[in-house]
Amino acid sequence: VGHSCIESINKFSFKNNAAFFRERMNEGEFAYALYAAVTHSYLTRNVVLPPLYEVTPHLFTNSEVINKAYTAKMTQTPGIFKMEFTGSKKNSEQRVAYFGEDVGINSHHVHWHLDFPFWWTGEKIDRKGELFFFAHHQLTARYDAERLSNHLPPVDELYWDRPIKDGFAPHTVYKYGGEFPTRPDNKEFDDVEGVARIRDLKVLESRLHDAIAHGYIINADGSHTDIDNDHGIDILGDIIESSAYSTNVAYYGALHNQAHRVLGAQADPKHKFNLPPGVMEHFETATRDPAFFRLHKYIDGIFKEHKDKLPPYTEEDLLYSNVRITDVEVSELSTYFEDFEFDLTNALDTTENVNEVSVKTRVSRLNHKPFNLNIHAHADHDDKVTVRIYIIPKHDENHIVCDIDESRWTAILLDTFWTEVHAGDNEIKRKSSESSVAIPDRVSFPQLIHDADEAVANRAELPHKDTRSCGHPQRLLLPKGNKEGMEFWLDVFITSGDDAVHDDLAVHDHGSTHGYCGIRGEKYPDKRPMGFPLDRRIPDIRVYKVPNQHGHVVKIFHH
Repeated sequence: VGHSCIESINKFSFKNNAAFFRERMNEGEFAYALYAAVTHSYLTRNVVLPPLYEVTPHLFTNSEVINKAYTAKMTQTPGIFKMEFTGSKKNSEQRVAYFGEDVGINSHHVHWHLDFPFWWTGEKIDRKGELFFFAHHQLTARYDAERLSNHLPPVDELYWDRPIKDGFAPHTVYKYGGEFPTRPDNKEFDDVEGVARIRDLKVLESRLHDAIAHGYIINADGSHTDIDNDHGIDILGDIIESSAYSTNVAYYGALHNQAHRVLGAQADPKHKFNLPPGVMEHFETATRDPAFFRLHKYIDGIFKEHKDKLPPYTEEDLLYSNVRITDVEVSELSTYFEDFEFDLTNALDTTENVNEVSVKTRVSRLNHKPFNLNIHAHADHDDKVTVRIYIIPKHDENHIVCDIDESRWTAILLDTFWTEVHAGDNEIKRKSSESSVAIPDRVSFPQLIHDADEAVANRAELPHKDTRSCGHPQRLLLPKGNKEGMEFWLDVFITSGDDAVHDDLAVHDHGSTHGYCGIRGEKYPDKRPMGFPLDRRIPDIRVYKVPNQHGHVVKIFHH
């Protein structure tokens, strides 16, 4: 009873503090603070927050749409306004703008950083540095698959001593403070006053390469921590981002965070024109800029250097002798574009003198037809098992078949889950909607308000139980593919259920998005390294081809 009373008092204080600061803080700062607090506080573990793209819609749509919405409000004319992607057909990057500018991708990125803030010093978050690596590695791999789907080569990494080839005009506006700055093509890197010099970033990079070559990092007290092991990627992730978990910020700095700020300020590096921060300096807008993926290809290369230094997995590491996969059936894999609408009300100022009118934007977005997998496997005895499912592009941009050791780094995780097998033949069925890396669309703000009011009026529970906003959009689980059918390797890997950290994972998933986002407040569910078994070199395909692995070519069609 005492604990319940204290929790009620704390909730009351939490709510009152939020109401107080809402009136007195910068709007963007308040929204970030509230979402971070609700995400991490035990007091708000069952709170469902509205999608950020309807809380701060000006960060998720174009300024042209916002202007039309203001006109609609002033003339009291409801409207739905078409949102176009930035750029034009003269810009080849326009072909994949549907991915980088997708509100679901933008939302996943900002919520990932809300779930795993670089400044976090609270309760220890399990494998936070490795999650930083894997979530961004998968974003980059998925972006490259979209590029291949649209006859573009994989994105090139960033080089500090070469121009930024592709400029970017965001066509995005702050609610207060003007438009986001534009970066021209072939922009040479400049030092950014008050942030970093380019030569300093090169020094930080060289220290990371030294750590990987030596196999250890130097801690602030001068001691060494070995990184030539499964845990090394977690340590590297902490110092590359860097997060509060870094053991030597003074020496290794914050390469990722500083690089974002340097890229975002290239339009006004000397602060001569007092321009606001660029899109790369906001989690909500960063993926809109193609330079985001160039930066993360560069960061990903550092992680790959570390992974490539580790010894390849042996047959003993990969073999699970209890199970032999005999076949994998997959229903049609196809994608299409659809229209999606979201509310713009919160992008506009309000006054008692002007009535509210319905203003929305409509945007084209990628989706896929639901699909199913049916895995046929023979087991020698009853056991719990771990199932991992990947797709890997079969060809490069020149339509040359990729070698497994070359293509493994481009593997896209579709799902990881736990189940049970019984002695004899088994059928393991899995729906695309059950994927552990993806989340469905968030409930819209107007719908959430309506349902909450109705629940209060009827003294009922809110019908929405999915409180997690971190997760890849379910509808972007598959790359776009093409109308002829783009070929991918479908790789299914079954290992022992002993890989599970929690005993009940076969019946309880502890939250549906653990693949890229872990389990809130608990240990990451998979004991193996993220990306296993494709995270290390595969010099001999024969070692990889164990009976508990199955691979065949599938086609993804775009209609």
